[in-house]
Amino acid sequence: MTEFFLEILDTISRNKSRSLLTAFGVFWGIFMLVLLIGGTHGLKEMLNSNFSNFAKNAATVWSSPTTKVYKGFAKGREWDMDNDDVVRLRNMIPELDVITPQNYTGTRLAVCGANKFSATIYGADHNYRHVCMPEIKYGRYINAMDVKLERKVCVIGKRVYENLFPEGGNPIGSSIRIDSTYYSLVGVDFSPGALTTGESAEEIILTPISVMQRVYNYGDVVHFISFTAKDGVKVGELTDRIRQVIARNHIVSPNDELAIRVFNTEVLFGIMDSLFKGVTFLSWLVGIGTLLAGAIGVSNIMMVTVKERTVEIGIRRAIGATPRMILTQIISESIVLTAVAGMMGILFAVSVLQMIELANTTDGVVSAHFQVDFWTAILATLLLCLMGAMAGMAPALRAMAIKPVDAMRDE
Repeated sequence: MTEFFLEILDTISRNKSRSLLTAFGVFWGIFMLVLLIGGTHGLKEMLNSNFSNFAKNAATVWSSPTTKVYKGFAKGREWDMDNDDVVRLRNMIPELDVITPQNYTGTRLAVCGANKFSATIYGADHNYRHVCMPEIKYGRYINAMDVKLERKVCVIGKRVYENLFPEGGNPIGSSIRIDSTYYSLVGVDFSPGALTTGESAEEIILTPISVMQRVYNYGDVVHFISFTAKDGVKVGELTDRIRQVIARNHIVSPNDELAIRVFNTEVLFGIMDSLFKGVTFLSWLVGIGTLLAGAIGVSNIMMVTVKERTVEIGIRRAIGATPRMILTQIISESIVLTAVAGMMGILFAVSVLQMIELANTTDGVVSAHFQVDFWTAILATLLLCLMGAMAGMAPALRAMAIKPVDAMRDE
């Protein structure tokens, strides 16, 4: 075994420049493969975290200016949904499970003592937690009595909490002023994702929708209606019926999809899965292509090595070395050269991914894991060995074909 490795080191030292160049090709190929796979995994995790609190089988509908002429009304007409739409959807589409209305005011200045923060003010009812699941750190979520009795209470997001209460601790019971209205803080939500409207859940202040409608003179206007479907029913199958129910109440064409817009989380998650499957496939394709280029380089250098060692191989054949021994030696040298360079590439790629992961760590919490799993690393290693064997096959066959007499003649 010692003699075997000494022969490999001797081969590499005699072809130092070519060996280093070939090793770099293998190193770069496996480095790119692992880096792309780990990066894709991290990006997918980061994107999923933005929608991690969304119900998988949910949708949200909102109104926009009409784009079609309908029953004497010109296109471009502004219109709004209202509280009655919630009741109609609940009565006319029994396949819906949770139906929850929301309003929002955009960015407002929230004040608590000497601290201020510009947050998005959002109004919803107690059922909204089934569409965008909260992670309550302190206190509680808005409940049905808050909505019914129009209590001026609120739940704040993580960034709002950090800015209004920089000293930390349990802030429940504190008063927060928004415009000229004071709200009692009943909960702190640490969910990291986004709302159905796209705003970050960390930067919102959630109040009962009944309070928002009264404080901001919205009347019974509703900006959004979110809903989930019952088990066994896909929410995408209900969107046409939902449009018809809402359109009938507001004299809007039920076929005007731009006037009655629907955001379907089921479609969103499907698109994300398809997207990252394609990106993962592309990562493997690029990585394996780069590896193949490195393997071709290994094969070329082994060809040169065999040619330079023609006399040596001929002498070994003359003193009794079998073709199988020559074949094993050449292929083993190729595998070792490939494996050593590849392992270094894997280690370097893992180190780079670890630094990227640390850069995405906040307060000791990793937002996304930019790493490859154990079996992916094992598969990459096996792929390296396979390519090393394939790269050494042609040179090994050439070495086997060398005859002692021809070798002596070359000498």
